Amino acid sequence: EVPKLPVPPLQQTLRMYLQCMKHLVPEEQFKKTKVIVEQFGSAGGLGESLQQMLEERSEKTMNWVFNYWLDDMYLNNRLALPVNSSPAIIFARQYFKDVNDQLRFAANLISGVQDYKALLDTHALPTDFSRGQLSGHPLCMKQYYGLFSSYRLPGRTKDTLVAQKSNVMPEPEHIIVACNNQFFVLDVVINFRRLSEGDLFTQLQKIAKMAENEEEMLPPIGLLTTDGRTEWAEARMILMKDSTNRDSLDMIERCICLVCLDGPSGVELNNTNMAFQMLHGGGYHKNGANRWYDKPMQFVVGRDGLCGTVCEHSPFDGIVMVQCTEYLLKHMKESSKKLVRADSVSELPAPRRLRWKCSPDIQTHLASAAEKLQRVVENLDFIAYKFEHYGKEFIKKQKVSPDAYIQVALQLAFYR
Repeated sequence: EVPKLPVPPLQQTLRMYLQCMKHLVPEEQFKKTKVIVEQFGSAGGLGESLQQMLEERSEKTMNWVFNYWLDDMYLNNRLALPVNSSPAIIFARQYFKDVNDQLRFAANLISGVQDYKALLDTHALPTDFSRGQLSGHPLCMKQYYGLFSSYRLPGRTKDTLVAQKSNVMPEPEHIIVACNNQFFVLDVVINFRRLSEGDLFTQLQKIAKMAENEEEMLPPIGLLTTDGRTEWAEARMILMKDSTNRDSLDMIERCICLVCLDGPSGVELNNTNMAFQMLHGGGYHKNGANRWYDKPMQFVVGRDGLCGTVCEHSPFDGIVMVQCTEYLLKHMKESSKKLVRADSVSELPAPRRLRWKCSPDIQTHLASAAEKLQRVVENLDFIAYKFEHYGKEFIKKQKVSPDAYIQVALQLAFYR
């Protein structure tokens, strides 16, 4: 059992605030700030009233600050998710000889996702423990359960973080595969039987072939999720007017995760370019539309060996994403490369392409989203630099938090 997050005493909070401000503002301004803070914290003042409200809030919830953080950092933010919010992890570059190698890697990855999800479903995931000064304390594991069961629903003024757990609806047993800007439903459990890695590979082959069919090609609806949150919310409301679109959205919103089978990026795969491709897909004319940014976990498997994870950040902190990804990488490294086909492969139903009905309004939204994504791509000023002089162990020996150290370094660089 993890204890509830306490509300710090008012005077302690005010002392800490002044201690921080002392190093950030000129002396004359600090004197004025100190007077205001003392007035705020005086007996019968506004500070005491607000403190009481926080303490009452704390009695009704395990973490009184969580929703403040969630709303201000994520759900109220109207900026587009790519680059502005969604972090990514880049895997070691793979060297695929052909499309089948790419699909085998994806099948292995999906198998690892199934294993990890099984640990979550049975509450068998080992508890994390804190490190550093407070090492050894058990940490809350709640965020892990949002990896495959949550969805960020766009809203006009505020998004909603939706938990897919339901006593009415069955557990999702499908993932969505994005290929050539098309979306396909891949059932990972059929007739109460989990698909083997061989089954998954065969189903992915079917999807890759279906995605090549020019006559069946549909508009790149995934582009809408790259737009500003208000614009995407408005476009989604238009989509929802048609039952075909409602069904397709429902399948995506309730899926376990996305697997994005990307085409070649067309660039030299150095660290900087790989980061670009993972953050925004290279724009609408490359792989930028081969995404659905509202889903927490998107696994990218590129034809040229560029692979990684793109996450919607609101359900969990970075450490959760890292722990999950490390588990999957270890699974893929340890699992056998030889695929054994099940007897029932030929009997498996073909994956299903998601259909869309696009009105002129949606076409306008798509054109606008494509243009804005391209501006994001062109305006991103970014270089991946590998610093090799020392690492976090040296920083710790100086009795400094590595996180705080990097934050100060970033601020100093910006100041200069």
